[in-house]
Amino acid sequence: MTVVDHPAAVLGASFDRDGRLVAADPALAALNARAGGRVGAVFAPPALATVVRLARRLGIVVSRGVTVADEEADIEMWARAQPEGDGVRLAVSGWREVACWAPPRRAGPVAPDAAWRWETDAALRLTLVSPDAGRRHGFDPFALLGRPLTALFDLGSEGDGLLPILSALAGRSALADQPARLRPTGAAVRLSAAVRTDAAGGFGGFLGSVRIVDEEEQAPAPTAPAAGLPAGFSEGLDRALRTPLARIVAHADSINAEAEGPIAADYAGYAADISSAGRHLIGLVDDLVDLQAIERADFLPARDPIDLADVARRAAGLLSVRAANGEVSIERPGFGDAAPATGDFRRTLQIMVNLIGNAVRYSPPGAVVAVAVGHDGDRVVATVADRGKGIAAADQARVFEKFERVDPSEPGGSGLGLYIARRLARAMGGDLSVESAPGEGAVFTLALPGR
Repeated sequence: MTVVDHPAAVLGASFDRDGRLVAADPALAALNARAGGRVGAVFAPPALATVVRLARRLGIVVSRGVTVADEEADIEMWARAQPEGDGVRLAVSGWREVACWAPPRRAGPVAPDAAWRWETDAALRLTLVSPDAGRRHGFDPFALLGRPLTALFDLGSEGDGLLPILSALAGRSALADQPARLRPTGAAVRLSAAVRTDAAGGFGGFLGSVRIVDEEEQAPAPTAPAAGLPAGFSEGLDRALRTPLARIVAHADSINAEAEGPIAADYAGYAADISSAGRHLIGLVDDLVDLQAIERADFLPARDPIDLADVARRAAGLLSVRAANGEVSIERPGFGDAAPATGDFRRTLQIMVNLIGNAVRYSPPGAVVAVAVGHDGDRVVATVADRGKGIAAADQARVFEKFERVDPSEPGGSGLGLYIARRLARAMGGDLSVESAPGEGAVFTLALPGR
């Protein structure tokens, strides 16, 4: 193991009253930049940012040993943060770079004429976007770090309706010639990537490249409907992702609950974050499995007698804890209300959970999500109304398209939920629609055949 000592004995940085970096010695400034940070923003390396935040919040000197993950090494140092006027002064000493384990990289199809590179972690969050990308296309590559891959690329399908990236994920195999467009500019590109494995041999992310293409070479528009996914896709996902993710979530929950005894609050918080991310990925797996099912030519949900009011009440009940945590109330149909309809109970419940969950997610604290049932001609309808920021008319069709989210920077799902929900509704002989305006919330309406 190679150990490199930094020549400077003490390195310093200063922060303002809001924890934003004001100035830093060159080595610390470079470390911050490699982590995606900049002057005028919160320090990017989490371990050092935590020390600064504690000192500012508690108003005392905080001193501890920390380890910061850099590009090719772990950096061990002693950090001391001291409140100074309205800000905080950080001093680090004992800087020691220790070569760390690096994930093995599988050989993969990296385009020989690649323009620039990108990398993701196992959750498909961007961990690297080449500075060349910013120079070529006029956007800030560092601003995209930590965001989903789809914040940079609008992924498209091939002529057969398949997305190469989905097959690559299912088989933990290299990605070849994925059509896409750059979201910041709309430029047509093709993506290739090798798979990176983690320490346990599982999927660790993609190591990718970008090739700029002519419009004539580009595949059909990214929003074209897919015809289906490869046979055995869901089995591949179960084998590659679901079981390992379930274990990660279980272990993280155990750590967070301090099942083996008390631990530091920071570590309990980290475990909660890991658990939340794991559940998000399991939700993505579920969405992709559903995607395979609904896009099969022979997909046909049941058409049984159901009570849409009962389904709406059940969905609201399933989301009551999440709503309470977000200080949001859910108004649901009364127990005396009935709305006889025809459909698949499980799939209808899935649609209503998606609609109510979205409404809760985008509602401000103190808001009310109103769930109601009624009739529209020979159809039975359930409406979910929220008081969120609303959806512009130009974006209302997009929210039902595959992998589309109006604002990818907001926390949310995979961009598949509403696409799947509408496909399910139409497969049951109904439909799903939205009415909204910016600043006025949104009303989603599920319509099913009556009985």
